[in-house]
Amino acid sequence: MECVVVEVDTAALATLQTDRIDSWLTMACKQLKNLPTQLSRSQLKSLIKQGKVSDGVKTITSPSSRVKPGAKYRIFLKPLPEIYHPKAQNLPLNILFEDSELIVIDKPAGMSMHPAPGSLNNTLVNALIYHYGDHLSSINGVHRPGIVHRIDKDTSGLVVIAKTDTAHAALATCFAAHDIKRVYQAICFGNPIPLNGTVNLPIGRDSKNRKRMAVVDRYSGRYAITHYQSLKRMNGGSLLECQLKTGRTHQIRVHLSHIGHPLIGDQLYGRYHKVEILGRSSTAHNIARHLSRQALHATILGFNHPATGESLTFKSQLPEDLTRLLQVLETT
Repeated sequence: MECVVVEVDTAALATLQTDRIDSWLTMACKQLKNLPTQLSRSQLKSLIKQGKVSDGVKTITSPSSRVKPGAKYRIFLKPLPEIYHPKAQNLPLNILFEDSELIVIDKPAGMSMHPAPGSLNNTLVNALIYHYGDHLSSINGVHRPGIVHRIDKDTSGLVVIAKTDTAHAALATCFAAHDIKRVYQAICFGNPIPLNGTVNLPIGRDSKNRKRMAVVDRYSGRYAITHYQSLKRMNGGSLLECQLKTGRTHQIRVHLSHIGHPLIGDQLYGRYHKVEILGRSSTAHNIARHLSRQALHATILGFNHPATGESLTFKSQLPEDLTRLLQVLETT
């Protein structure tokens, strides 16, 4: 059993902006150099419930317990198997910006961010290792070098990659503080009412399907805010611009599905609206059957450069498959 010690000082507690034990440890662990593997919030919550976290005096059993300044939290981990080392693969990268600190890449749909069980090759990490070797941040370990944030495999668009640990830490802090501009274009079924609005509903793991996220009560999930604006109304569908105030897993997909307007092509969340979709527009439904991924594209990414402080904004046009989808919807 390995033991990781996380010490709480007043400055760190203020910097990480939360005193809930599972959230605080998640962010604190990202800054540890000796952590054998990165721990997600859900993993830490599970460890807490299993009695694998202690403050040095007693075992912590509630993920919502408050962090105590001065405490030394001990996280007990099972011995880890040998870490898989991703191999370098000569895959093309669409690079929009690059300097000594970071890279901004326009990721295609169908490419996973990093290797995972069942999908060890042809990921963005495999390509990064080929093109950059050891010149990537090491904060997330050998299996996720440079990866600061993620978008879904079947979502296309902009991601930022860190070359240095300093840049990675600064960007991660901005993401944690929701101080990053992230705008997506989404093509959904139907026309949302109101045409422009905000979905402010907490998101957590679906209790009936662990592969899905869902809108849950505020005690079970994390607050999530999505602003949307209707850019174009078409036969059976709408082109939306969605801006994330928070960055939860599958956030746009979950929120739009919850209000009855799932993304066209979304096999995980769209099928729960099959009856409504068929009744609303058979044309849009038939198109969705032939789209190989959800109609979602990360179109704008903005942040302050971690070294210079310069305000940077990057834009990406809708890829060809989504442009064709819009054309079909507009002409039917």
